[in-house]
Amino acid sequence: MHDALFVLIITIFIATITNVVLKRFDIPTVIGYVMTGFFITSIFHFAEDSKVMLSHLAEFGIVFLMFTIGLEFSVNHLKSMKKEVFVYGGLEVGIVGSVFSILAYYVFGLDLRASIIIGFALALSSTAIVLKILNENNQIHSGYGSVTLGILLFQDIAVIPILLMVSFFTQQDKAITTLVMDSLFGAVGIFVIMYIASKYFVEKFFDWILDTKSEEIFLVAILLGVMSASYLAQALGFTYSLGAFLAGMILSETKYRYKIEADLIPFRDILLGVFFVTIGMLINWHSLIEYAYVIIAFVIGLMLIKGVLIYLILRNFIQHRTSLKSALALLQVGEFALAVLALAKTHNLIDNATNQVLIVSIVFSMILTPFILKHIKSIATSLSSEAEDLRERAIKSTGFSNHVIVCGYGEIGQMIVQELKAKDILYVILEHDIKIVDDVLDHTQESIFYANAARRSVLEHFSINECSSVIVTIENEMQRRLICENITTFDPSIKSVVIVKNKKEEEVFESMGIHSIVNTRDMIASKLITEALSCSIV
Repeated sequence: MHDALFVLIITIFIATITNVVLKRFDIPTVIGYVMTGFFITSIFHFAEDSKVMLSHLAEFGIVFLMFTIGLEFSVNHLKSMKKEVFVYGGLEVGIVGSVFSILAYYVFGLDLRASIIIGFALALSSTAIVLKILNENNQIHSGYGSVTLGILLFQDIAVIPILLMVSFFTQQDKAITTLVMDSLFGAVGIFVIMYIASKYFVEKFFDWILDTKSEEIFLVAILLGVMSASYLAQALGFTYSLGAFLAGMILSETKYRYKIEADLIPFRDILLGVFFVTIGMLINWHSLIEYAYVIIAFVIGLMLIKGVLIYLILRNFIQHRTSLKSALALLQVGEFALAVLALAKTHNLIDNATNQVLIVSIVFSMILTPFILKHIKSIATSLSSEAEDLRERAIKSTGFSNHVIVCGYGEIGQMIVQELKAKDILYVILEHDIKIVDDVLDHTQESIFYANAARRSVLEHFSINECSSVIVTIENEMQRRLICENITTFDPSIKSVVIVKNKKEEEVFESMGIHSIVNTRDMIASKLITEALSCSIV
């Protein structure tokens, strides 16, 4: 007990100091935790039982991460993601795993069984690192974020057959059909149990807990639910994290979703930190020195090949930039690969030297990931000629009719678009600020185009003669005048609405023949008077 406490004190102290220093250079905390793990094993030579203790703690970090991700995705949401999970994810694991297996067998001359295990282990990416950073950057629901999450979910599921392969290659007393049937029965079992729990038990249980009006008991009940689901999944042959994800999905359908998420985030982040510490503990500095050139070459080749393969797979289904960003997010190898390799090493499918090179290479690919994700937009832009294509999408966009043209996507423009969406009205957004356009395209599939509405040819291209109305929300007065001057050169019957700031501007636009002018100053004054007169005096 005293040794365990000492291990925790030293680990927390080094992690705190390291992260405070790194944060001054804007380096992600993930790197600080990994460095902590390397320091405590290299300097203090902690015993194997200390590493095991931290590893068990670390598993809960991934469990709570996957649980909170599950809270964000209801059953209906997951149904809408079936293409991302089963098509993109299935192709990624199948193709990338096969390519790496072939390279391991023919190029590196490894045993066939070892080649297959290594190949498919390298196809797995890091759920813990990628989802943590996507969450922190609020990009989990972006275009590439959804694709990345879908593939990661399939990879979590794929861990099961990969581990089954290891068992099949090493167990002679069990037939492959028996192993497969055990997994199928386990899958049916976990879904049946969780369906019954969600339908008849979960909400009533939490209602009963909340009757106590105790935050402490509520938190304990959440922990009980997460750990029970994780244990159930593991007992039926699946990963802890998959069980936690399913538990999160069940609770996402309840009224307690947001409260649960807020209460668990501190636990999740602390335990994830412990997980990254254990990743750093896997780095053996002797192997690092002995195989330095091999490891560097392997990491570069591994990430390059994996990134290119994922991009080529996704490019057949989605746009270039989203494919590129998804590939950049997934080109590392993840924590479940380490578990697969550990099992393979235990059964003597992989020799010690190969195992050490693979482990250190995988860890380094994970260390590089936060830096890649932090600069993913600029990297994608530098690698992509389509950055310019996205900015000139107006050239390719034709065929609009009976639509609303919204000029400007500032705060007012965004509010207008939300109203148009709510009323199911077809619209198109023209924005001349490239930063706004790029940011919107990075996070949504919005119908926005980089175009200067002050040019007559642009309005003509977007079928202004066929539109139902034009709404001008541009803040710059000169830009508004130029746009409105162009509008009036088309059909006089075109419904046009422009926002102005004062009476003087209103008179100018009236003289142009603009149909509707909204004076924001008058609206504010009118609203203030209405609110003041409606106040009841007590």
